Amino acid sequence: MKLAILIMAAGKGTRLKSKRPKVLHEIGGKALLRHVIASAAQVVPPQDIFVVIGHEAARVEAAMKDTGVKFVHQTEQRGTGHAIQTAEAAVRGHDSLLVLSGDVPLLKSETILRLRDFHLEQRAAMTILTACPQDPTGYGRVLRKKAGSPEVAAIVEQKSLTPEQQNIREINSGIYAFQTAPLFAHIHELTTGNAHGEYYLTDMARLLVNAGERVVALEAAEPVEVLGANTIAEMMDLDRELRLQTARKLMAQGVTILRPDTTVIDTDVEIGPDTVIEPFVQLLGETKIGEDCRIRSYSVIENSILANHVTVRQGCVITNSRIERGALIGPFSHVRPESEIGEGAHVGNFVETKKAKLGKGSKANHLTYLGDVEIGSGTNIGAGVITCNYDGVNKHRTLIGDGVFVGSDSTLVAPLTVGNGAYVAAGSCITENVPEDALALGRSRQTTKPGWASFKRKAGKKE
Repeated sequence: MKLAILIMAAGKGTRLKSKRPKVLHEIGGKALLRHVIASAAQVVPPQDIFVVIGHEAARVEAAMKDTGVKFVHQTEQRGTGHAIQTAEAAVRGHDSLLVLSGDVPLLKSETILRLRDFHLEQRAAMTILTACPQDPTGYGRVLRKKAGSPEVAAIVEQKSLTPEQQNIREINSGIYAFQTAPLFAHIHELTTGNAHGEYYLTDMARLLVNAGERVVALEAAEPVEVLGANTIAEMMDLDRELRLQTARKLMAQGVTILRPDTTVIDTDVEIGPDTVIEPFVQLLGETKIGEDCRIRSYSVIENSILANHVTVRQGCVITNSRIERGALIGPFSHVRPESEIGEGAHVGNFVETKKAKLGKGSKANHLTYLGDVEIGSGTNIGAGVITCNYDGVNKHRTLIGDGVFVGSDSTLVAPLTVGNGAYVAAGSCITENVPEDALALGRSRQTTKPGWASFKRKAGKKE
C-alpha cells in the first residue's frame, strides 16, 4: 500500500489582517506549516508529502524548501475540493491519501498513524477525523448513520443544522483519509452551489455515500489537536497550549520549570534532568541545555548549546553560542553569535562578547567588550577592557594567551597578540604585540601639581 500525505497550505488567512502567509505564522518557535510537515514526516518520507500552495506560493516554498517535501501549485484558489483536483496528477500513483491542514499545528504523528490504520482496517473510501470540543460552534457536524457506528451519513455545516441536530458536538476537523481510486472517480462531481462559489472537499462524504462507498469517522483523542486559528488571538491560544505541552514534556524528563506559564520554550529545545529554569526565561530555536544547570529569570537563550553544570544569572542574552561545563554567565551579560565560553570560565556583569573564545577558567567579570578575540586558559580580563576589532572597514582579531592579566580600562587595538603570562597595566592602550611574560604599559605619565586646587579655588573667590 503506497501512502501519500497532502497538506493544504494555499489559503490567504484574511482574518489575520497580516501580509504574511497564514501557514508561515509561528507558534512554539516554528511556522504552522513546519509543525504539520514534521508530524507528517514521521508517517511517510518527505518525497511522499505534497504541499498545496497558492497565496504567496514562492514565499511559502522558499521557507519550506529544506524539508524535502514536494509542492503543488493551486494558482487559483477555488476551495479545498479544487485543491485536491489540482493535486490529482501528483498523487494518483498512491493507493491512499491523507489530507492534512497546514494551519492545524498541534496534530500529533500518533494521531495521523491512528487515522491511517483505522482507515485501512475499515476498508473505507473516506475516513473523517473528528473531535468533540466543549464548544463546537462554527464547525461542520458529523452525522453518523447510528449511535456507536463508525459509518457516516453526511457532514452538515452549522448554518444548515436542523433544530434536532443542534446538540451534535462531533465536528469535522477537515482532516481525512481517502482511497485514491474512489476519490478521483468522484472528485469532479463536486459543484460550486454554495455561498462562496467554491468546491468543498466536505461534499465528498455525501458523494461517496450516494455512490455506495463506505465513509467512516474516527474521533481524535484530544480535541485540541485539530484546532486551527483564524485570528492572531486564536493563534496565540495555540501557542500557549503548545508551549505548556513542551514544558510538561520536559518536566516529565526531570527538568524543574518554576512557573511554566511564564516561560517561553520553543518546541525543539532540549534540556537535561536536574536543570532548573526560573520564571520569565526564554529558550528559543534549537537550544540545548545540559544537566544540573540553572537558568535564572529574564534570560534569553537562542540556538545555543550549554553543557552540564552551567549557571546563567539574571538578565543574560545568549545567541548562537556554546557554553562549556561549569561556566558562569552574568548577570546581564550579552553573549553574541559564535562565542565559545570555556569550561569554568566567567563572563560577568555587563560583559559583551562577539566571536569570542574564552579558554578554561578565564574570567571577564565586569563591563568589558570582547569582540573577535581568542583568549587562552586561566586569563583574567579586568573591568572596562575593550578589544578594538573594527578599523572602520575590516574586522581584526586579538589573540591573548594563557595566564595573562589585562588590567582595567585597557584598550587592545587589533590585530594584536598578547603572549602567555604577560601583564597589561591598567589604563593602557596597546597597539603592538606583547611578548610572553612581558609587562606592557601604554599610558602617558602622570603629572601632579601640588596646591593647584587650593590656588584655583582662591582665584575663583576673587572673581
